[in-house]
Amino acid sequence: MPLADARRRPRGHRPHARSVPVLAAACALALALAGCAVGGGGAPEAPSRGDGAADIPDFSENRLQPLEGTGEPELPVTVDSVVLDPYRTSSDPLEYEQVEVDDVSRILPLTGSLAEIVFTLGLGDNVVGRDVAATFEEASGLPVISEGHEVSAESVLALEPTVILADTQTGPSEAVEQIQRSGVPVVIVEEAWSIDEMYPRFERVAEALGVPDDGAALSERTRAQMAEVREEADGSGDGPLVAFLYLRGTAGVYLLGGEGSGADAVLAETGARDAGVEMGLTTPFTPITTEALIAAQPDVLLVMTQGLESVGGVDGLVEIPGVAQTPAGAARAVVDFEDGVLLNFGPRTPQVVAALADELAAFQAEGEGR
Repeated sequence: MPLADARRRPRGHRPHARSVPVLAAACALALALAGCAVGGGGAPEAPSRGDGAADIPDFSENRLQPLEGTGEPELPVTVDSVVLDPYRTSSDPLEYEQVEVDDVSRILPLTGSLAEIVFTLGLGDNVVGRDVAATFEEASGLPVISEGHEVSAESVLALEPTVILADTQTGPSEAVEQIQRSGVPVVIVEEAWSIDEMYPRFERVAEALGVPDDGAALSERTRAQMAEVREEADGSGDGPLVAFLYLRGTAGVYLLGGEGSGADAVLAETGARDAGVEMGLTTPFTPITTEALIAAQPDVLLVMTQGLESVGGVDGLVEIPGVAQTPAGAARAVVDFEDGVLLNFGPRTPQVVAALADELAAFQAEGEGR
């Protein structure tokens, strides 16, 4: 995968979190918002955080939180849709065109993140297919319309959708153009790579489906949950030094996250420090070098589950040059999160941040005890 694609393609497939801590004590310390495994062990139980509108369910349950009391779609609506330009760089401004939506009886989100928003808005019964990244339980019975990150135009159109949702990372562009030429309304929304960017994304999707009030309600609820997480998280910035590694061993892709990777925003919410950011990396992803890893000296390595599996698990990860020479590698201090949620910036992001904060607190407590 070319480095230029790494910024657009760090999201993966399975939205459930687990960790690979060093000792069983780490699992006991982690307050079970993420499933925790030692040598393949099971996930401990944990209570939900908070109550009322800001209640955050146990992340290990891998379930969504559909809004209650949602309204009926008011259609037709005309909304702005991003014009896909395969030659656009990240510094180029987005261009928009207007798309009319008059039927949401057969909704087809082309990314797992968008599917999660649609289901959370209470319109999951209208969804007719899913991207491979939409692996939460509610979508498990739907036909898959993509392979890897590539959407199949034929599979999409075979489901006879009445409206299609995509974002600026959906591809290949030829497939999206073919779908647009079919005449089915395609609404393309912006990506989200930070906490603040996810709220307007909720509202853009809701507006396109004729339920703008529900989009505002989802933003309000998620903001309340994030506020609760921030109250409990260590926001001092004195947490462990964490290196986010994007791994695709089968393709020989080994990247270190830096500013703008998305992981930096999630880690900041936990009070941890991002090793790539502290090294001064100004691009989202940089090829890993032995010297860079050794210089970074991270306390913990954060990876995606599929990426970890692609290099042969923790045993394979520590064989990557430079990893074993870091405190994290020497201690096998590795946290892996399911690919579909770590950088999803969706309705479950408060759960992700809370789970990660607990995992990192466990490793920090263990390190201080040594």
